[in-house]
Amino acid sequence: MQFDLTKEFLDALHKAITEQNQIWIQENILELHYADIAEIMDHLSTEEAKYIYYCLDEDTQADVLMELEEDVRDRFLNSLSTKEMADQLENLDSDDAADILGELDEDKIQEVISQMEDDEAAEDIVDLLNYDEDTAGGLMQKEFIQARLDWPVNRCLVELRRQAEDVEKVYTIYVVDELNKLVGLLSLKQLLFADPKTKIRDLYSSKNVFSLSNNDDSEEVARIMEKYDLVAVPVVDLQGKLVGRITIDDVVDLIKEEADKDFQLASGISEKIESNSSVWKISRARLPWLFIGMLGGILGAQVISSFEAGIAQIPALAFFIPLITAMGGNVGVQSSAIVVQSLAKGNDLFGTVAKRIGKETTVALVNGAMLATLIYGIAYLFGSSKLGIVVSLSLFVVILFAAIFGTLIPLILNKYKIDPALATGPFVTTLNDVFGLFIYFSVGMLLYQM
Repeated sequence: MQFDLTKEFLDALHKAITEQNQIWIQENILELHYADIAEIMDHLSTEEAKYIYYCLDEDTQADVLMELEEDVRDRFLNSLSTKEMADQLENLDSDDAADILGELDEDKIQEVISQMEDDEAAEDIVDLLNYDEDTAGGLMQKEFIQARLDWPVNRCLVELRRQAEDVEKVYTIYVVDELNKLVGLLSLKQLLFADPKTKIRDLYSSKNVFSLSNNDDSEEVARIMEKYDLVAVPVVDLQGKLVGRITIDDVVDLIKEEADKDFQLASGISEKIESNSSVWKISRARLPWLFIGMLGGILGAQVISSFEAGIAQIPALAFFIPLITAMGGNVGVQSSAIVVQSLAKGNDLFGTVAKRIGKETTVALVNGAMLATLIYGIAYLFGSSKLGIVVSLSLFVVILFAAIFGTLIPLILNKYKIDPALATGPFVTTLNDVFGLFIYFSVGMLLYQM
């Protein structure tokens, strides 16, 4: 049954914590799904959250910790001693523990690692910390199930049972040779029904084995797992040795983070913020693009002022300034969004994306012609046939320019390793406003022979 967090429930929980009513907490909290418990803890003070947390068993603690909102988790962990933090990290998968430690300063990391009693877990975490967080090595976990080619089935079952103690979810059994190089995958069904003396080399499959290098970019990881519908993918080093695996939950988190980042970037927010971030942090994230927007407005005003004499003679030209800027910005954002989407999917720059450029130009020609025809009639009612020609021709050129501009900008940004999501935000809109106004008044002055 789905849990619904209400104010009445929180009030009852606050009272139960104050009175240390273990029976109420057992009946109403501890039996919930760990995601629901995390949601509840997100609404508690740090001390109240700690009280609930230490009522949970170790496995549930680990799941709840990773489900907490990032800022809540940071506050919670910062309230712990280094020994308490070390104990909690030992219960996590190595990749999750490394992600949390990676946010601490170097001295704190060393202190926490030194407090860990499980030397193997500490070694795995230290190894993961050496990878860039945006690589396959930074995403992978060290817990996985592997079998050796030369093992007989009976030994393999014993070894897998031992390995499985440290693995929360078993998706695949990886087969390695005597040098620990990945050679294939093993079906659990085949293993269970095979003769105990049969060697693994006679059971495993080497077909369609997808693996990633530990230095592969995280976007490549997401692309491969999405394309081949993988729930887990092995990671190998430069020698082909199996060093870890990446599971689908980590990739989903990655995709969500990238989507949030791109959405904020496209909205003109230059750094990651949360709804409960400080006023200063939110202002700092927004100000750079607001300054760019203000600069664009100043440039637009400069363009208008340079045509002031013409506007004074033909005041009706001023009526359509909002139309020109709005249409240029809208078309530019639409075109850039399509290209950014293609780039995000890993489409070939001169293949699929090149076709997109041609298609966007064709669409701009069709839309421009239809809208220009419509605006001609409206502008004619405002002034004259000549005004209609000026506005319709300008609108057509602006739409065509905005479509080409909006298509090329993300490609250029991508070439220079700049997030192309920038092209769907204030950047393109501001430039289209300025150039759109210049085109509009230039056409007007030309046709009115001023």
